[in-house]
Amino acid sequence: MKVPKRIRTYCPRCRTHTVHSVMIYKAGKRRSLAEGERRYRRKQEGYGSQRKPEQKRFAKVTKKIVLKLKCIECGYILHRRGVRLKKVELVEAR
Repeated sequence: MKVPKRIRTYCPRCRTHTVHSVMIYKAGKRRSLAEGERRYRRKQEGYGSQRKPEQKRFAKVTKKIVLKLKCIECGYILHRRGVRLKKVELVEAR
């Protein structure tokens, strides 16, 4: 799916419709010393079985792509809910 690099949409901080630059959201690197990560690692190790059952076959063909919109007026960043797409392409608006 082709997504324009600039979208005119509502900005909650400006309280009006403004132009937003569009990026594809990418999750950051997980912190190994965060409490949840330490708890997860602790549960995974040992002689016992996996914490959750291992997936035998892959169920989904696509990932949910989240769009990151940044307001050009104030710099406020908001996320647009993920949609299942095989391929996303950012294109210049005509």
